[in-house]
Amino acid sequence: MFTAYVIVTVVAIVANTGIAVADLMRAGFVVANSAEVEVPPSWLPRLAALKAAGAAGLLLGLLGVRPLGVAAAAGLVLFFVGAVAAHVRTRVWHNFAFPAGYLALNAAALFLAVTGALSCREA
Repeated sequence: MFTAYVIVTVVAIVANTGIAVADLMRAGFVVANSAEVEVPPSWLPRLAALKAAGAAGLLLGLLGVRPLGVAAAAGLVLFFVGAVAAHVRTRVWHNFAFPAGYLALNAAALFLAVTGALSCREA
């Protein structure tokens, strides 16, 4: 179970960091997508900061501060629930797989962090 936790968490860290950088760089696909789901461009730096903070929290959780990793994963899950909701609200389906994929990835990281934290207490 620990190996799965490490692999999924590392993938989540890389993915969330990557999309945070894309937000900060105002990559064309990010700007176009945010416009489609009616998110103002002025929000991009704040959204990037939230994603980057989540990735940093996942990393700290991986390095031993497990409660922070759990909190970061939970925050990222909530963040991407909001992204999925924005897509549903605006009926933007052509790229729905992206926020749904990030949601699933961060939910898996959360699940593994919580179950790992519980198994550490039992040991």
